[in-house]
Amino acid sequence: MAAGSSKKVIYAALAGNFLIAVTKFGAALWTGSAAMLSEGVHSLVDTGNQGLLLYGHRRASRPPDARHPLGFGRELYFWSFIVALLLFALGAGVSLYEGIAQIRERHPITDPAVNYAVIAFSVIFEGVSWWIALQEFRKTKGGLTYFQAFKRSKNAPLFLVLFEDTAALIGLAIACAGNFASHYFARPELDGVASLGISLVLAVTATMLARESKE
Repeated sequence: MAAGSSKKVIYAALAGNFLIAVTKFGAALWTGSAAMLSEGVHSLVDTGNQGLLLYGHRRASRPPDARHPLGFGRELYFWSFIVALLLFALGAGVSLYEGIAQIRERHPITDPAVNYAVIAFSVIFEGVSWWIALQEFRKTKGGLTYFQAFKRSKNAPLFLVLFEDTAALIGLAIACAGNFASHYFARPELDGVASLGISLVLAVTATMLARESKE
């Protein structure tokens, strides 16, 4: 795939994640939801990750020089690996902390309708970014299955964005379920359990991406 196609996917993801992060943090402050705060951190980390991928693209596109006669193409994989580590350390780590804190302190969610509106807004933006990445990925996979194409792909930024967006959509579903269960059953700790679920999704995603980027 051309570098321009990968950049288009990254730019779309960056713009969407930045807008989503702002709205999620606002909703978390308003409602006190640990799951929504975890989702805000998730989107903020994803925004930074896309910035690193763009930086990696720029570094990798430099022409060969005397010290690097084979060029700088492998830098893209290095920065993709760093992105996966950040997703694990920051995204999964903060979500785990917030989940445990909510389970222990049990702060009730106020005005859950705000969270539902933000989740719906986020699904639209994440869905658009995910669809763009999926369409670009389909152009490269040919007759392979999605998993085979993922294993064989050398376009690290593309499958990073696709997996991040997939994890984001799963995380939003978990956050929605956690908010609903917490409010409906009057059990604030269920919001913390949702945050732990988001942490698990991020940890698994980051581990897969780190492994593939390294290979």
